[in-house]
Amino acid sequence: MSSSSRGHLHQAAQTFERPANYITRALVAASYPLRGIYYFLRHPAYYPLFLSRLLPLSLISVLVYTILFTFAFLPQYAFLAIFHGWGAWVNAVVLVLGEGLVIIQGLFEGFFVDECRVDVFDATLIDKGLVDLITPHRIIFPDAPTSVKMLGKPSTVAVYQPWSLVQIAELIFFLPLNLVPYVGVPAFILITGARLGTFAHYRWFELQGLTKKERKREISRRRWDYTWFGTVAMLLELVPILSFFFLLTSTTGSALWAAKIEHSTRQPSPAPAESGITPEHAGEESPDSPPPPYSDTPV
Repeated sequence: MSSSSRGHLHQAAQTFERPANYITRALVAASYPLRGIYYFLRHPAYYPLFLSRLLPLSLISVLVYTILFTFAFLPQYAFLAIFHGWGAWVNAVVLVLGEGLVIIQGLFEGFFVDECRVDVFDATLIDKGLVDLITPHRIIFPDAPTSVKMLGKPSTVAVYQPWSLVQIAELIFFLPLNLVPYVGVPAFILITGARLGTFAHYRWFELQGLTKKERKREISRRRWDYTWFGTVAMLLELVPILSFFFLLTSTTGSALWAAKIEHSTRQPSPAPAESGITPEHAGEESPDSPPPPYSDTPV
């Protein structure tokens, strides 16, 4: 093969390398909410967290959606049918589910669910051998039979996802997107999912001891990945009755993702020659590089 042909092949490979990398990152990030479902179901020790705290809220969500679909669905469907025709029912369903999500999040999620999500996140990290991340932030019972029972009272502020009035306002603001034919529903899910995804590792950043500025930098570096994680998590949250269950499984998925990055950070870095990094680029940070590991000495 001539040098010219090799050059064209190399150029073509470089052209497709970047899009392929973005697609791969999107698929990996989007898979973690689904991995969380599988992981949660395979660990019965987590079940009491759902049954004791979230089952009553799930029953409340049934009541909320029953009222909305009884009194709000048909009027909205009739209105949307004027513009959308046969496809109006899809937009009407998503619109009602979005309205229910706003009500449930505004009334219950930020106040009653977050503590449970912190426990799920921390227990998953412990299962993945990262108890040293948790120890400085809460009492740990090392002789307990399961990671859930190892969790004691937090010794620092423990928040999985801060309750955000801005997020509720954005949900309300973007709900009318569902009125737009064809593209409205995907746009609503993608935009709100992108916002939701930025909170995926809030608890991990707190355990790391990152400042607000450092958190923003890490979110910016993985914004593409968080968008797709949040989009899948948003789709699961829109499922009536099971939305609270999926809140916990998506939390499990975010912890599995954080543990994966954390372990890759703690592995010794290969020499520049072995890693393919040239000396002049050795000091540059990859967009996918995780934040530095927590360095405080556990008490």
